[in-house]
Amino acid sequence: MYKLPYFTTDNQDEILDFMHKNTFVTLVGFDGEFPVATQVPIKTIVEGETIKLIGHIMTKTNHCKAFEQRPNVLAIFTGAHAYISASIYEQPASASTWNYKTVQAKGIIRLLSSEETYQVIKDLTNKYEDPETSPAAFNRMDKAYIQKHLKAITGFEILVTQVDHVFKMSQNHSAKNKKSIVEHLEKTGDVLSQEVAEDMKRNL
Repeated sequence: MYKLPYFTTDNQDEILDFMHKNTFVTLVGFDGEFPVATQVPIKTIVEGETIKLIGHIMTKTNHCKAFEQRPNVLAIFTGAHAYISASIYEQPASASTWNYKTVQAKGIIRLLSSEETYQVIKDLTNKYEDPETSPAAFNRMDKAYIQKHLKAITGFEILVTQVDHVFKMSQNHSAKNKKSIVEHLEKTGDVLSQEVAEDMKRNL
């Protein structure tokens, strides 16, 4: 990772908050010849000093086989990002850059039983569908339908062993440059750029 002191934080709650908010991760493993990856929604669970990532994958896939054979995995959390043009700097004849936030969590994956996978699917569905009002709520699904689809799904639990991060938001620039960057990003029609602007404004 591109880790420089001014692009990191000592605030562990800030890192965990980022993980809780950015739940669609890239999960990477190794099949013995090449890296394998899949994009999956996960839930981050913090129990004291222990961090676990919970989710599910399709069973008959190259990444599922790789995770089963080699349990060392990497989960990449990605937030809003934006191109930063040097044309708006105090000294524009310099390198442009990219602002972004990311967390990389390394850990050991454990594939879950069908009973455990059932609970993972139930919890994930209930997170996004109101059990009381949504017509797509888990408790409104036919039990036979659920069991049929569970046969193609494998739940997983990752015990996180290392967390690294980069929160690169032009911290190494002058206050004037930061203000110019925010103003420029706010004028764009790009949603991600505007999110980066809002993030930067909190630290101006």
